[in-house]
Amino acid sequence: MEQTSKGWGSGLLGVIIFSGSLPATRVAIGGFGPVFLTCARAVIAALLGAVLLWGLKQKRPAQKDLKPLLVVALGVVVGFPLLTALALQHIDTAHSVVFVGLLPLATAIFGVLRGGERPKPAFWIFSIIGSLSVAGFAVSRGGSGSVIGDLLMVAAIVACGLGYAEGAVLSRRLGGWQVICWALVLALPVMAILAVVTLPMTWSGIAAGAWLGLAYVSVFSMLIGFVFWYRGLALGGIAKVGQLQLLQPFFGLALAGLLLHEAVAPAMLAVTAVIVLCVAGAKRFA
Repeated sequence: MEQTSKGWGSGLLGVIIFSGSLPATRVAIGGFGPVFLTCARAVIAALLGAVLLWGLKQKRPAQKDLKPLLVVALGVVVGFPLLTALALQHIDTAHSVVFVGLLPLATAIFGVLRGGERPKPAFWIFSIIGSLSVAGFAVSRGGSGSVIGDLLMVAAIVACGLGYAEGAVLSRRLGGWQVICWALVLALPVMAILAVVTLPMTWSGIAAGAWLGLAYVSVFSMLIGFVFWYRGLALGGIAKVGQLQLLQPFFGLALAGLLLHEAVAPAMLAVTAVIVLCVAGAKRFA
């Protein structure tokens, strides 16, 4: 019981850390381009991860683990950060957080595909209702460029869901935090080169808020959050602790309103609540 409680506590802390990712990214792209931001955060986190792996004397992953690690890297190191940064050039943070409500569902779907599970029909009913709720909300918002932002967010959720599912399977062999560290190290050479190529033309006009945003997504979103998250999954169980992600949209909306002073419309709260209920139901029957 004590171990399970620690798992829930650790997982909740990880979700809270992840909830600050989109607001921090929104602030950071005010001073950095989306591609440089994605590469820079990965490079910083990879260097820290390499120090952890070396300091704690972790053995190298086996040859068979390299392909899954590459999938994790493409999903959570490159795909989600880049696509969300691009999306936030077209939509605000509060709008994007609604899509994050689909992340647990995306993870569950890829878990079905990768793990060969056979969920009950109710699972698909909940997933369809949730997806239609998001699509209806996106269409009703309209506005210039919002379709591009919405599509980018959908792609980001798919990439992240795949990365989470692949990482969850791989963590059974390598360990939770080791998976994200090795994925970061694997992506380091390419991300470092791209970071140099996309360096800002000048550093003088970059505000302090952008630097703080970069620091947050590099240290907390890209590394520390995963340490607590995967520790929680390991102690409390992937299926159970994974449901804590359902709280992330609410935390994200609160941060967008409090820190960025963005308007959180009642419709956003309503849609987020529907998504949370649908994902909870889908996971219940997965």
